[in-house]
Amino acid sequence: VQLQASGGGFVQAGGSLRLSCTASGLTLPNRAIGWFRQAPDKGREPLSCIGASDGSSYYADSVKGRFVISRDNAKNTVYLQMNSLKPEDTAVYYCNYGSPYWGQGTLVTVSS
Repeated sequence: VQLQASGGGFVQAGGSLRLSCTASGLTLPNRAIGWFRQAPDKGREPLSCIGASDGSSYYADSVKGRFVISRDNAKNTVYLQMNSLKPEDTAVYYCNYGSPYWGQGTLVTVSS
């Protein structure tokens, strides 16, 4: 199953966006799902991860306290609520569960 991220856009510093991760109409894998990002000329950075059903979560220091991950298995969607956005958050955001397929991601641009 390939996951697809959506919900990116252009926002001013200090603003918020909510990203969504779906399995193209299919059921989410019964595995932990993570959010990642890749800024221009940088490697892919893991940001956050949520367990399959127990709600356990992890956050990278770069987003801790600003981003919130959640999961609605009934809607087959994982969300990433991004608050207090900074220009350095500008990147293409992806979701994945360990698949070698990453999808196109969704672009988030934060202006200063």
